Amino acid sequence: MPPAAAPTASPSGLPSNRSWLERLWTGIADRGRAYADVPAAGLPPLDRARRLAEAMLSERGEASGAAVARELLESLAALQGEDRLAFFRFLADGFAPNPDRLREAAEAWLAGPTIESAARLADAAEPPRQELLRRMNMAPGGTAALVKLREELLGLLRAEPTLRFLDADLRHLFASWFNRGFLELRRIDWQTPAAVLEKLIAYEAVHEIQGWEDLRRRLAADRRCLAFFHPALPGEPLIFVEVALVQGLASAVQPLLSRGDPIDDPARADTAIFYSISNCQEGLRGISFGNFLIKQVVEELKAELPQLTQSRPSLLCLAFAGGWSGNWPRRPRAGSSGRRKRRR
Repeated sequence: MPPAAAPTASPSGLPSNRSWLERLWTGIADRGRAYADVPAAGLPPLDRARRLAEAMLSERGEASGAAVARELLESLAALQGEDRLAFFRFLADGFAPNPDRLREAAEAWLAGPTIESAARLADAAEPPRQELLRRMNMAPGGTAALVKLREELLGLLRAEPTLRFLDADLRHLFASWFNRGFLELRRIDWQTPAAVLEKLIAYEAVHEIQGWEDLRRRLAADRRCLAFFHPALPGEPLIFVEVALVQGLASAVQPLLSRGDPIDDPARADTAIFYSISNCQEGLRGISFGNFLIKQVVEELKAELPQLTQSRPSLLCLAFAGGWSGNWPRRPRAGSSGRRKRRR
């Protein structure tokens, strides 16, 4: 096992590695608390969380807004059971568009469908809940906390269908925040910090990784593992792909997973087989990246190993379970034909 230790977890549920941006927002929140409208700590937890949410939309300064956002996320993390569900309902049922303003904007557009009236209609139709979520994202660790919040919501939607409005707003915002332009592609190898390697073992959703020796083989010279990261989630892979560099098409995937096979020279490979793609964040399920995500990995491989395209270009293929629709792949449920879902 690599010697590096995994970082401790933060209240958001993700590791506490902090980027310079998060440290900046922490300093801003510390300075802004003196100017923020923060409800008394002695209030019942649910009432305080509700008041903090309402106060978020009244704050005008960035420092005070970051302070209230931090207080709100800390208050939300402390809510349990029915109080937590009640707060989710509060977010979903409240903060809807102003009906009078929306009606006025719609009538104006119907009377004169101009670019300006369309813009006013779009602005009136956006629920204040989206602005609330944007401001919650100002808190240190806000993005990670909101991703975890949506992961929790996804497990509640069947029993609580009204929460779909909150989920729709989160999905809408994540589509922008996790735009491909913000993601960084990194190769994962045996020199990668152990905290990241442990996540590969835990999150592999197609072909279970059987411990460190199995992982070592998947990171050997004739294999590639590439992961996508986001600056707001430092040290936390979002999605990773595993690739086998071989000669000719494999007739089955199991030989690619064998730990006993000799390691081949990647310079002799003419085929890159994508045999696994795994989502590391359930809270990002359904966020589309499109086929360009896989295409970038192919371009990286072509730049490193040009013979993959020069000798047999038609053999660059995708061969992972379920295909690729451009969305985050879902993990198999326990008892399904896929690997069992691990607890995190």
